[in-house]
Amino acid sequence: MSVQFGLDTFGDVTLDDEGRRVSQAQVIRDVVEEGVWADQLGLDAFSVGEHHRPDFAVSAPDTVLAGLATCTQQIKLGSAVVVLSSDDPIRVYERFATVDALSGGRAEPVLGRGSFIESFPLYGFDLADYETLFEEKLAVFAELLKEQPVTWSGNYRTPMADVDVFPKTEGGRMNAWVAVGGSPQSVVRAAHYGFGLQLAIIGGPAGQFKPFVDLYHRALNEFGQRTDLPVAVHSPGHIADTDDLAAEQLFPHFKDNRDRIGQERGWGAVGRDEFENEIEHGALYVGSPETVAAKIAATIKQLGVQRFDLKYANGPMPHSQLMRSIELYATRVVPLVRDMLG
Repeated sequence: MSVQFGLDTFGDVTLDDEGRRVSQAQVIRDVVEEGVWADQLGLDAFSVGEHHRPDFAVSAPDTVLAGLATCTQQIKLGSAVVVLSSDDPIRVYERFATVDALSGGRAEPVLGRGSFIESFPLYGFDLADYETLFEEKLAVFAELLKEQPVTWSGNYRTPMADVDVFPKTEGGRMNAWVAVGGSPQSVVRAAHYGFGLQLAIIGGPAGQFKPFVDLYHRALNEFGQRTDLPVAVHSPGHIADTDDLAAEQLFPHFKDNRDRIGQERGWGAVGRDEFENEIEHGALYVGSPETVAAKIAATIKQLGVQRFDLKYANGPMPHSQLMRSIELYATRVVPLVRDMLG
């Protein structure tokens, strides 16, 4: 089984090693350093997400990726995700085509509706149009990927008649994905337009997503799309030298992040028991390299996916610990997983 391994970050605002809050500007510079480190260690992909809130530093992932394009050599550069619903598909395409040019063909836009809604009022969009905005803009983006003039008429923009966009890619087409959090309709939509599928598995056992993988492959067949389009998993985790150390390092930062979001969404505070249960039975890939490798290999086998992306930043964990986690993932976890799969 040919499997690729990547990393995801939302650019969480971190603490330094003395527990002091780091500026958002420094976090962005740290994200670039983390991406360069991942490239040097030979990982396959590095993705940066979009948020518009104080606990995350990255609001313009394509700009960060453009910076990474100039100081990396091999690694694929993606978004995790770009919130297409509240953006303009032509502008998104142009920005990622520019990243593709800077990187020599390594841009991989990942499109989503977004699990946070701050961008909608920020950019003047009505949340009542949450679903239909994404549907229409994704259709436009799918046409733009063909790199031919586009004629289009819809509900949320003026009509286009033979509109061409630039720059063109040297490869003729960017690889693009749709991120799905748990909606069968979104899975079918990704297949309909011929996008790769990224499953955001952030809670509960990975096996619950196997019906989505099967649905995606059935839908590809029904829509006459390529049947070898990839499926990826994106899940949170942290790696340290031992299981206990990994859990001790992550828990206070995981709790800080989860409880802040929980206050906004009406969730209760997360406890240590829930955290450890998610490590043991759910979607947290936390522990020593051996523990995390066994869990990743089991997920890949169970779902039959072609890529696993570890969301390595989860709350205000210091940059130094993130760098160590990246190192262990690349140098020990990935080789172990490849051996287990082989």
